[in-house]
Amino acid sequence: MTESDILKALSNVIEPDLGKDLVTLNMVKDIVIEGNTVSFTVVLTTPACPLKDMIKNACINAVHLMVNKNAEVHIKFTANTNSNRMDKSSVLPGVKNIIAVVSGKGGVGKSTIAANLALALAEGGASVGLMDADIYGPSVPIMFGLRGERPLMKNVGDKGVIIPMEKFGIKLMSIGLLVDEKQAVVWRGPMASSALRQFITDVEWGELDYLVIDMPPGTGDIHLTLVQTVPVTGVVVVTTPQPVALADAKKAIAMFGQAQIKVPIIGIVENMSWFTPAELPDNRYYIFGKEGGKKMAEEFDIPLLGQIPLVQGIREGGDTGVPLMVSDDTITQKAFWNIAGNTARSVSMRNAKMDPTKIVEIVV
Repeated sequence: MTESDILKALSNVIEPDLGKDLVTLNMVKDIVIEGNTVSFTVVLTTPACPLKDMIKNACINAVHLMVNKNAEVHIKFTANTNSNRMDKSSVLPGVKNIIAVVSGKGGVGKSTIAANLALALAEGGASVGLMDADIYGPSVPIMFGLRGERPLMKNVGDKGVIIPMEKFGIKLMSIGLLVDEKQAVVWRGPMASSALRQFITDVEWGELDYLVIDMPPGTGDIHLTLVQTVPVTGVVVVTTPQPVALADAKKAIAMFGQAQIKVPIIGIVENMSWFTPAELPDNRYYIFGKEGGKKMAEEFDIPLLGQIPLVQGIREGGDTGVPLMVSDDTITQKAFWNIAGNTARSVSMRNAKMDPTKIVEIVV
Protein backbone atom coordinates (compact mmCIF):
# COMPACT_ATOMS: atom_id res chain seq x y z
CA MET A 1 0.00 0.00 0.00
CA THR A 2 1.17 3.51 -0.82
CA GLU A 3 -0.07 6.97 0.11
CA SER A 4 -1.01 7.48 -3.52
CA ASP A 5 -3.18 4.32 -3.43
CA ILE A 6 -4.99 5.52 -0.32
CA LEU A 7 -5.65 9.00 -1.74
CA LYS A 8 -6.92 7.50 -4.98
CA ALA A 9 -9.34 5.29 -3.04
CA LEU A 10 -10.53 8.13 -0.81
CA SER A 11 -11.11 10.33 -3.86
CA ASN A 12 -14.18 8.14 -4.38
CA VAL A 13 -15.65 9.06 -0.98
CA ILE A 14 -18.07 11.95 -1.39
CA GLU A 15 -18.81 14.39 1.43
CA PRO A 16 -22.64 14.12 1.36
CA ASP A 17 -23.43 17.77 2.03
CA LEU A 18 -20.77 19.47 -0.05
CA GLY A 19 -21.07 17.08 -2.99
CA LYS A 20 -17.31 16.70 -3.57
CA ASP A 21 -14.81 14.00 -2.64
CA LEU A 22 -12.70 14.16 0.52
CA VAL A 23 -9.40 14.53 -1.36
CA THR A 24 -10.60 17.43 -3.51
CA LEU A 25 -11.93 19.13 -0.36
CA ASN A 26 -8.51 18.62 1.28
CA MET A 27 -10.13 16.78 4.18
CA VAL A 28 -7.61 13.89 4.34
CA LYS A 29 -4.44 14.48 6.39
CA ASP A 30 -1.54 12.60 8.02
CA ILE A 31 -1.63 9.29 6.13
CA VAL A 32 0.62 6.71 7.84
CA ILE A 33 1.14 3.20 6.46
CA GLU A 34 2.79 0.49 8.55
CA GLY A 35 2.64 -2.98 7.05
CA ASN A 36 -1.02 -3.97 6.81
CA THR A 37 -2.23 -0.98 8.83
CA VAL A 38 -3.16 2.43 7.45
CA SER A 39 -4.17 5.42 9.54
CA PHE A 40 -5.21 8.92 8.55
CA THR A 41 -7.14 11.94 9.79
CA VAL A 42 -10.35 13.29 8.26
CA VAL A 43 -10.88 17.01 8.88
CA LEU A 44 -14.62 17.70 9.23
CA THR A 45 -16.28 21.05 8.61
CA THR A 46 -17.86 21.00 12.07
CA PRO A 47 -17.18 19.10 15.31
CA ALA A 48 -20.89 18.27 15.57
CA CYS A 49 -21.05 16.55 12.18
CA PRO A 50 -23.94 14.05 12.25
CA LEU A 51 -22.53 12.18 9.25
CA LYS A 52 -19.26 11.15 10.92
CA ASP A 53 -20.10 7.43 11.05
CA MET A 54 -21.27 7.42 7.43
CA ILE A 55 -18.02 9.03 6.27
CA LYS A 56 -15.95 6.62 8.40
CA ASN A 57 -17.64 3.53 6.94
CA ALA A 58 -17.30 4.88 3.40
CA CYS A 59 -13.56 5.45 3.89
CA ILE A 60 -12.99 1.95 5.26
CA ASN A 61 -14.97 0.38 2.41
CA ALA A 62 -13.04 2.40 -0.19
CA VAL A 63 -9.67 1.21 1.16
CA HIS A 64 -10.85 -2.40 1.35
CA LEU A 65 -12.36 -2.39 -2.15
CA MET A 66 -9.67 -0.44 -4.02
CA VAL A 67 -6.43 -1.02 -2.11
CA ASN A 68 -6.30 -4.00 0.25
CA LYS A 69 -9.30 -6.00 1.46
CA ASN A 70 -7.33 -7.14 4.51
CA ALA A 71 -6.07 -3.70 5.52
CA GLU A 72 -6.59 -2.53 9.08
CA VAL A 73 -7.93 1.02 8.77
CA HIS A 74 -7.73 3.53 11.63
CA ILE A 75 -9.45 6.88 11.14
CA LYS A 76 -9.11 9.88 13.41
CA PHE A 77 -11.54 12.79 13.14
CA THR A 78 -10.77 16.41 13.80
CA ALA A 79 -12.68 19.53 12.81
CA ASN A 80 -11.99 22.91 11.34
CA THR A 81 -15.36 24.65 11.49
CA ASN A 82 -15.93 26.32 8.14
CA SER A 83 -16.89 29.96 7.76
CA ASN A 84 -17.35 32.26 4.82
CA ARG A 85 -17.60 35.61 6.53
CA MET A 86 -16.71 38.32 4.05
CA ASP A 87 -15.01 40.66 6.55
CA LYS A 88 -13.39 39.29 9.71
CA SER A 89 -11.37 42.41 10.46
CA SER A 90 -14.01 44.52 12.15
CA VAL A 91 -16.90 43.11 14.21
CA LEU A 92 -16.40 39.86 16.15
CA PRO A 93 -13.27 38.92 14.17
CA GLY A 94 -12.75 35.65 16.05
CA VAL A 95 -16.30 34.34 15.57
CA LYS A 96 -16.68 31.98 12.60
CA ASN A 97 -20.48 31.63 12.54
CA ILE A 98 -23.29 33.71 14.04
CA ILE A 99 -26.61 31.92 14.53
CA ALA A 100 -29.70 33.95 15.49
CA VAL A 101 -32.47 31.97 17.22
CA VAL A 102 -35.81 33.69 16.61
CA SER A 103 -39.53 33.16 17.07
CA GLY A 104 -42.56 35.02 15.80
CA LYS A 105 -44.18 35.06 19.25
CA GLY A 106 -43.20 34.57 22.86
CA GLY A 107 -43.83 31.45 24.90
CA VAL A 108 -42.69 28.89 22.34
CA GLY A 109 -39.48 27.97 24.20
CA LYS A 110 -37.05 29.97 22.08
CA SER A 111 -34.63 30.68 24.95
CA THR A 112 -34.72 27.02 26.03
CA ILE A 113 -33.90 25.92 22.48
CA ALA A 114 -31.10 28.52 22.16
CA ALA A 115 -29.51 27.49 25.47
CA ASN A 116 -29.60 23.76 24.84
CA LEU A 117 -28.53 24.18 21.20
CA ALA A 118 -25.46 26.10 22.35
CA LEU A 119 -24.66 23.44 24.96
CA ALA A 120 -25.16 20.58 22.48
CA LEU A 121 -22.83 22.24 19.95
CA ALA A 122 -20.22 22.62 22.69
CA GLU A 123 -20.59 18.97 23.70
CA GLY A 124 -19.81 18.10 20.08
CA GLY A 125 -16.42 19.77 20.50
CA ALA A 126 -17.13 23.29 19.19
CA SER A 127 -16.22 26.51 20.98
CA VAL A 128 -19.53 28.28 21.61
CA GLY A 129 -20.90 31.54 23.01
CA LEU A 130 -24.51 32.38 23.91
CA MET A 131 -25.64 36.01 23.73
CA ASP A 132 -28.99 36.82 25.33
CA ALA A 133 -30.30 39.61 23.11
CA ASP A 134 -33.79 39.49 24.62
CA ILE A 135 -33.27 42.86 26.30
CA TYR A 136 -36.71 43.09 27.90
CA GLY A 137 -37.01 39.47 29.04
CA PRO A 138 -33.52 38.03 29.61
CA SER A 139 -33.48 34.33 30.54
CA VAL A 140 -29.80 33.34 30.66
CA PRO A 141 -29.12 34.30 34.31
CA ILE A 142 -31.92 32.03 35.55
CA MET A 143 -31.38 29.20 33.06
CA PHE A 144 -27.66 28.97 33.86
CA GLY A 145 -27.85 29.57 37.61
CA LEU A 146 -26.13 32.98 37.44
CA ARG A 147 -28.69 35.13 39.24
CA GLY A 148 -27.04 38.01 41.08
CA GLU A 149 -23.62 37.45 39.48
CA ARG A 150 -21.82 40.14 37.50
CA PRO A 151 -19.23 39.82 34.70
CA LEU A 152 -15.76 41.30 35.10
CA MET A 153 -14.31 44.20 33.13
CA LYS A 154 -10.83 44.80 31.81
CA ASN A 155 -9.08 47.51 29.86
CA VAL A 156 -7.86 46.91 26.34
CA GLY A 157 -5.87 49.98 25.38
CA ASP A 158 -8.01 52.94 26.37
CA LYS A 159 -11.27 50.99 26.15
CA GLY A 160 -13.02 48.93 28.81
CA VAL A 161 -14.39 45.57 27.67
CA ILE A 162 -16.69 43.06 29.37
CA ILE A 163 -15.42 39.52 29.95
CA PRO A 164 -18.31 37.10 29.30
CA MET A 165 -19.16 34.68 32.06
CA GLU A 166 -18.51 30.98 31.50
CA LYS A 167 -20.73 28.11 32.59
CA PHE A 168 -20.99 24.51 31.40
CA GLY A 169 -18.23 25.13 28.84
CA ILE A 170 -19.76 28.06 26.96
CA LYS A 171 -19.37 31.85 27.16
CA LEU A 172 -22.45 33.81 28.26
CA MET A 173 -23.64 37.40 28.22
CA SER A 174 -27.04 38.88 29.06
CA ILE A 175 -28.50 42.23 30.07
CA GLY A 176 -29.77 40.29 33.08
CA LEU A 177 -26.15 40.03 34.29
CA LEU A 178 -25.82 43.82 34.33
CA VAL A 179 -29.09 45.06 35.88
CA ASP A 180 -31.06 44.18 39.01
CA GLU A 181 -33.49 41.39 38.09
CA LYS A 182 -36.21 43.12 40.11
CA GLN A 183 -36.03 46.19 37.90
CA ALA A 184 -37.85 46.33 34.59
CA VAL A 185 -35.82 47.37 31.56
CA VAL A 186 -37.98 50.27 30.37
CA TRP A 187 -36.14 51.42 27.28
CA ARG A 188 -37.24 52.76 23.95
CA GLY A 189 -36.10 50.96 20.82
CA PRO A 190 -32.90 52.99 20.23
CA MET A 191 -31.66 52.30 23.78
CA ALA A 192 -32.30 48.56 23.44
CA SER A 193 -30.53 48.56 20.08
CA SER A 194 -27.60 50.41 21.62
CA ALA A 195 -27.35 47.75 24.34
CA LEU A 196 -27.26 45.01 21.72
CA ARG A 197 -24.48 46.78 19.83
CA GLN A 198 -22.55 47.05 23.09
CA PHE A 199 -22.88 43.31 23.67
CA ILE A 200 -21.35 42.81 20.25
CA THR A 201 -18.56 45.41 20.26
CA ASP A 202 -17.69 45.74 23.98
CA VAL A 203 -17.67 42.06 25.00
CA GLU A 204 -14.50 40.01 24.56
CA TRP A 205 -15.98 36.96 22.83
CA GLY A 206 -12.61 35.73 21.56
CA GLU A 207 -12.34 32.74 19.21
CA LEU A 208 -15.64 30.92 18.69
CA ASP A 209 -16.91 28.38 16.19
CA TYR A 210 -20.50 29.46 16.87
CA LEU A 211 -22.08 32.45 18.59
CA VAL A 212 -25.72 31.62 19.29
CA ILE A 213 -27.89 34.71 19.78
CA ASP A 214 -31.19 34.37 21.63
CA MET A 215 -33.32 37.07 20.01
CA PRO A 216 -36.47 38.68 21.44
CA PRO A 217 -39.77 37.41 20.02
CA GLY A 218 -41.33 39.18 17.06
CA THR A 219 -39.77 41.25 14.29
CA GLY A 220 -38.53 44.66 15.35
CA ASP A 221 -35.70 47.06 16.09
CA ILE A 222 -33.42 44.52 17.75
CA HIS A 223 -33.57 42.19 14.74
CA LEU A 224 -32.76 44.99 12.31
CA THR A 225 -29.94 46.24 14.53
CA LEU A 226 -28.42 42.76 14.65
CA VAL A 227 -28.27 42.23 10.88
CA GLN A 228 -26.95 45.78 10.42
CA THR A 229 -24.20 45.27 13.02
CA VAL A 230 -22.87 41.76 12.41
CA PRO A 231 -22.80 39.35 9.46
CA VAL A 232 -25.39 36.78 10.57
CA THR A 233 -24.63 33.33 9.13
CA GLY A 234 -28.22 32.15 9.42
CA VAL A 235 -31.40 32.02 11.43
CA VAL A 236 -33.03 29.18 13.38
CA VAL A 237 -36.81 29.66 13.72
CA VAL A 238 -38.54 28.15 16.77
CA THR A 239 -42.26 27.44 16.78
CA THR A 240 -44.83 25.20 18.39
CA PRO A 241 -47.20 23.19 16.19
CA GLN A 242 -50.27 25.37 16.87
CA PRO A 243 -51.63 27.67 14.12
CA VAL A 244 -51.21 30.88 16.17
CA ALA A 245 -47.49 30.23 16.65
CA LEU A 246 -47.04 29.13 13.05
CA ALA A 247 -48.66 32.32 11.72
CA ASP A 248 -46.16 34.44 13.64
CA ALA A 249 -43.23 32.17 12.74
CA LYS A 250 -44.05 32.70 9.07
CA LYS A 251 -43.71 36.45 9.64
CA ALA A 252 -40.23 35.90 11.04
CA ILE A 253 -39.33 33.83 7.97
CA ALA A 254 -40.74 36.57 5.72
CA MET A 255 -38.74 39.26 7.52
CA PHE A 256 -35.37 37.60 7.01
CA GLY A 257 -36.30 36.71 3.45
CA GLN A 258 -36.92 40.32 2.40
CA ALA A 259 -34.74 41.50 -0.45
CA GLN A 260 -33.01 44.20 1.62
CA ILE A 261 -32.18 41.76 4.46
CA LYS A 262 -31.77 38.35 2.83
CA VAL A 263 -30.40 36.34 5.76
CA PRO A 264 -30.83 32.59 5.15
CA ILE A 265 -33.08 30.47 7.36
CA ILE A 266 -30.93 27.46 8.22
CA GLY A 267 -33.75 25.51 9.81
CA ILE A 268 -36.93 25.23 11.87
CA VAL A 269 -37.24 23.68 15.33
CA GLU A 270 -40.68 22.45 16.36
CA ASN A 271 -40.94 22.68 20.15
CA MET A 272 -43.57 21.07 22.41
CA SER A 273 -44.38 18.66 19.59
CA TRP A 274 -46.14 16.12 21.81
CA PHE A 275 -46.50 15.04 25.42
CA THR A 276 -45.70 11.55 26.65
CA PRO A 277 -46.57 10.76 30.28
CA ALA A 278 -43.92 8.83 32.20
CA GLU A 279 -46.44 6.13 33.08
CA LEU A 280 -47.46 5.71 29.40
CA PRO A 281 -44.14 5.83 27.52
CA ASP A 282 -45.64 4.60 24.25
CA ASN A 283 -48.36 7.26 24.11
CA ARG A 284 -48.11 10.64 22.40
CA TYR A 285 -50.61 13.42 23.04
CA TYR A 286 -50.49 16.28 20.55
CA ILE A 287 -51.58 19.08 22.88
CA PHE A 288 -50.64 21.95 20.56
CA GLY A 289 -51.50 20.24 17.29
CA LYS A 290 -49.62 17.74 15.19
CA GLU A 291 -46.55 18.42 13.00
CA GLY A 292 -47.35 22.07 12.31
CA GLY A 293 -43.66 22.98 12.27
CA LYS A 294 -42.84 20.04 10.03
CA LYS A 295 -45.53 21.07 7.54
CA MET A 296 -44.31 24.68 7.60
CA ALA A 297 -40.76 23.49 6.87
CA GLU A 298 -42.06 21.56 3.87
CA GLU A 299 -44.13 24.56 2.72
CA PHE A 300 -41.12 26.91 2.71
CA ASP A 301 -38.59 24.23 1.67
CA ILE A 302 -36.56 24.83 4.84
CA PRO A 303 -34.86 22.02 6.79
CA LEU A 304 -36.69 20.74 9.87
CA LEU A 305 -33.86 20.59 12.40
CA GLY A 306 -35.85 18.53 14.86
CA GLN A 307 -38.88 18.13 17.09
CA ILE A 308 -38.71 18.54 20.88
CA PRO A 309 -41.38 16.90 23.05
CA LEU A 310 -43.12 18.64 25.93
CA VAL A 311 -41.12 17.30 28.88
CA GLN A 312 -41.28 18.41 32.49
CA GLY A 313 -37.52 17.99 32.90
CA ILE A 314 -36.80 20.63 30.24
CA ARG A 315 -38.83 23.20 32.18
CA GLU A 316 -37.33 22.17 35.51
CA GLY A 317 -33.78 22.38 34.15
CA GLY A 318 -34.30 25.93 32.94
CA ASP A 319 -35.87 27.01 36.21
CA THR A 320 -33.17 25.49 38.43
CA GLY A 321 -30.19 26.71 36.40
CA VAL A 322 -29.17 23.26 35.12
CA PRO A 323 -30.24 23.04 31.45
CA LEU A 324 -31.32 19.67 30.11
CA MET A 325 -28.10 19.17 28.14
CA VAL A 326 -26.07 19.04 31.36
CA SER A 327 -28.58 16.90 33.26
CA ASP A 328 -29.02 13.12 33.14
CA ASP A 329 -32.12 13.00 30.91
CA THR A 330 -30.43 11.17 28.04
CA ILE A 331 -33.63 10.44 26.13
CA THR A 332 -34.53 14.09 25.54
CA GLN A 333 -30.86 15.04 25.16
CA LYS A 334 -30.78 12.94 22.00
CA ALA A 335 -33.34 15.27 20.44
CA PHE A 336 -31.10 18.28 21.14
CA TRP A 337 -27.99 16.45 19.90
CA ASN A 338 -29.91 15.74 16.71
CA ILE A 339 -30.87 19.42 16.38
CA ALA A 340 -27.29 20.55 17.04
CA GLY A 341 -25.93 18.14 14.43
CA ASN A 342 -28.50 19.24 11.84
CA THR A 343 -27.84 22.91 12.63
CA ALA A 344 -24.08 22.48 12.20
CA ARG A 345 -24.70 20.57 8.98
CA SER A 346 -27.00 23.31 7.61
CA VAL A 347 -24.43 25.97 8.51
CA SER A 348 -21.68 24.03 6.69
CA MET A 349 -23.85 23.67 3.60
CA ARG A 350 -24.82 27.34 3.76
CA ASN A 351 -21.14 28.36 3.94
CA ALA A 352 -20.12 26.08 1.08
CA LYS A 353 -22.92 26.86 -1.33
CA MET A 354 -24.12 30.42 -0.68
CA ASP A 355 -22.64 33.90 -0.94
CA PRO A 356 -20.35 35.04 1.88
CA THR A 357 -21.96 36.43 5.00
CA LYS A 358 -21.93 40.20 5.24
CA ILE A 359 -23.51 42.99 7.22
CA VAL A 360 -26.90 44.07 5.86
CA GLU A 361 -27.23 47.61 4.61
CA ILE A 362 -30.85 48.73 4.89
CA VAL A 363 -31.74 51.93 3.10
CA VAL A 364 -34.96 53.49 4.41
